Amino acid sequence: QLQLVESGGSLVQPGGSLRLSCAASGFSLDYYAIGWFRQAPGKERERIACISLDDGKTYYTDSVKGRFTISRDNAKNLVYLQMTSLKPEDTAVYYCAASRSVIRTTTGWGTCSLNSYDYWGQGTQVTVSS
Repeated sequence: QLQLVESGGSLVQPGGSLRLSCAASGFSLDYYAIGWFRQAPGKERERIACISLDDGKTYYTDSVKGRFTISRDNAKNLVYLQMTSLKPEDTAVYYCAASRSVIRTTTGWGTCSLNSYDYWGQGTQVTVSS
C-alpha cells in the first residue's frame, strides 16, 4: 500500500521547537517533490514548505521562513520539518504530500505544486500554547 504517514506533532509552548517526520511506504521519496502543508481551524489549507524534485531546492512561505526547515533523508525514506520559535498561530494540523511532477510551476516554487499532489498523509496535530 502506497502511503505517507506524518508523526511528531505535539503540544508545545510558544518559542519551542518540534520536528515533524513524513514517512513513505510502498514508494521512494527520492523521486518526488515533498511539500508540507497545514490547516488551522476555520482556515484553508496552506502550503508552507517544499523540496523541489528537479533541483532539490527548498521553498518556504513567508510566515515560516527562517523558523522552519524542510529536509530529506533518502536512506531512511523520510522527510522532516524542523520547526523552531513556534508561535500560537502555528497551531494547525500538518500534512505532508508527494508529487511526481517534473513540471516547474508558475508559483516560483520549482516543481512544487500549490495543491496537486499524488499522495497525502493524514496529518499530525501541532498545538502551540502556554
